Amino acid sequence: MSDHLDTQISYWDAAAATKTFTHPLHLPWLAGISRQAAILDYGCGYGRTLDELEQHGFRNLTGADISPAMIERAQLLHPAVHFTTLDAPPSLPSPDADFDVVLLFAVLTCVPGDEAQRRLIAELHRVLEPGGVLYVSDLLLQDDERNRSRYDDYAGRGDVSYGVFRTGDGAVCRHHSREWLTALLADFEGIGTRTVTVSTMNGHESKGIQILARKADLT
Repeated sequence: MSDHLDTQISYWDAAAATKTFTHPLHLPWLAGISRQAAILDYGCGYGRTLDELEQHGFRNLTGADISPAMIERAQLLHPAVHFTTLDAPPSLPSPDADFDVVLLFAVLTCVPGDEAQRRLIAELHRVLEPGGVLYVSDLLLQDDERNRSRYDDYAGRGDVSYGVFRTGDGAVCRHHSREWLTALLADFEGIGTRTVTVSTMNGHESKGIQILARKADLT
């Protein structure tokens, strides 16, 4: 799958002022995290989740996104949070083991290619400290007729995994099997999994999954 489908920056720039993201932050999963922990929200959009973290006392917060327009909106809304625009995604301008926690909320759905997803997870593994936590929230394969039809319409286009589809407003997105997500996170230790219902950015109720995983502690 071509790299441009794994970024789609022009789409996200155009969507920056109009889309609403809704994946819930399950705070009990962060109960043991210090309020001074270094937290990265990769694919932070306009900073909604970071704002919630700030309201609950977390202070060392960083947001990163590929969309300059999303970052501009985030900086206006949340001036106390540090934001950065990614020039060469998924690469981050951070040294190894720089973060205690990384959030990846509704990002894999925007990265339809297998290899692009693997590169992203490898980069997040790099910037997490040993023992650090990765918190993923994303969308599962849906079983309704509308989504099955969309998956079938896009299937067979070269290196395309089942679950890739085009939205009505032109984005190429992906829903995931549980098996694929397990394989993708194989270098992490699973801590917790929960199923959630979320409203997508285009207003459709969908079945989602949240995964809490830990990078191995080498000590």
